[in-house]
Amino acid sequence: MSVISRSALESSPLADLHEIASELGMDGFRRLRKADLIAAIIERQGANGDEPDAEDGVVADAEARAEAGADVDEKPARRSRRGGRARSRTRDRDPGDIEVGEDEGEAESVPAAVPEAVLAGPRGGRERGERGGRGRDRDRDRDGERDSAPAEDRVVTGTVELLPNGSGFVRVSPPEPSDDDVYISAAQVRRCELVSGDEVGGPVRPPRRSERYPSLIRVDTINGRAADEVAEGTKYDDLPCTWATERIALDDDDITLKAIEWLTPFGRGSRVVIVGGPRAGKTEALRRVAVALAGQEDLECSVVLAGVRPEELGDWRAGPLQPVVELGLGAAVDAHGQAIERAIETGRRVAARGGHAVVLIDTLEHLPAPLARRSLAAARNIADGGSLTIVATAGAPVGGETTVIALDAALTAAGRLPALDLAASATLRAELLVGEKGAEAIAEARSVAIG
Repeated sequence: MSVISRSALESSPLADLHEIASELGMDGFRRLRKADLIAAIIERQGANGDEPDAEDGVVADAEARAEAGADVDEKPARRSRRGGRARSRTRDRDPGDIEVGEDEGEAESVPAAVPEAVLAGPRGGRERGERGGRGRDRDRDRDGERDSAPAEDRVVTGTVELLPNGSGFVRVSPPEPSDDDVYISAAQVRRCELVSGDEVGGPVRPPRRSERYPSLIRVDTINGRAADEVAEGTKYDDLPCTWATERIALDDDDITLKAIEWLTPFGRGSRVVIVGGPRAGKTEALRRVAVALAGQEDLECSVVLAGVRPEELGDWRAGPLQPVVELGLGAAVDAHGQAIERAIETGRRVAARGGHAVVLIDTLEHLPAPLARRSLAAARNIADGGSLTIVATAGAPVGGETTVIALDAALTAAGRLPALDLAASATLRAELLVGEKGAEAIAEARSVAIG
């Protein structure tokens, strides 16, 4: 069992604690104060180590309902009823018995997928705070029905396919979707650090009301190993990293790509920014890099469009790499940041597992400087492991780049390609990528350009 920690329980709404207590088969939990309920849950977890992870079930249920197209009008209605119940209970209690966090504000955060029996008793007494014996009897009846529900009777094994919102599906017959596919929540994806292509296995529950797909209760195995063994590794940011030593070959006859490959080289784990003024050709250069990388099977490439011109969306869609996120100029800055962070998080997981990921971003220009630097900082070459390479466009260097590819707007406008501004371009430790002679040739070309 994945034991829920005391800190996680203390930060959870009372409604979630009731759901967990119900999943654990506890009796009389609704009469306990929050502190006593947390203690009882912890004690119960220690006694029933083979019970399913209740927290996973609650979170998976909430996100599965959203993915499955639950009625959007249902959530506000439940919130209203929950808020009324919270206020009525507050009026009926002695002020000294009111618990921290058990107010109307917290009631608003109750997941829409929490079963009706957990949210409240019979409707007749909910608004007026009538929690008499008949209401408690009905609650016990509902709890008994849940406890007598069929146990885990199906275990599924399949391939993970992540969605842009962080959740995903376990494809039982990859790569094609099927009616037997199983929904996996974003919380489970984050907890187990799953990436698309992982082979996972675990017990499944049937779809509940308003859900279209069955949901994964928990992840038992990842790529043939126990999930705990895979997830309990060193944090990504703590993994030792080294300078990029393996140059990423672009292998193309395009004159701009040849100039980038040999005059501003970058490798696996590099932090690369293509900079230049308006109409310098940054997006076009990034798109050509994407085309060159698309055919390299040992690289897992993804494209994030955040703040691009509407006309450029069609150019990207026509290429071999389909964008995982498409946000135009009109999208909010916060949406840009969230989309970029999700794509980078997936790349981090690939690198942590020993794979090699490349995330191409157009553009970092609209992000606040701290967020742009944090996004770029995720790229690294893990010692004796995988790598995450980030290639992004920006109006100016972000800070922390290992390769800066500067483009000259005047050369681009005149059609003089390649339009590299060698004086403003640079690659740190270029000799590790192209050798000493190659580094000397780059330095000589730069000195000629400077004049």
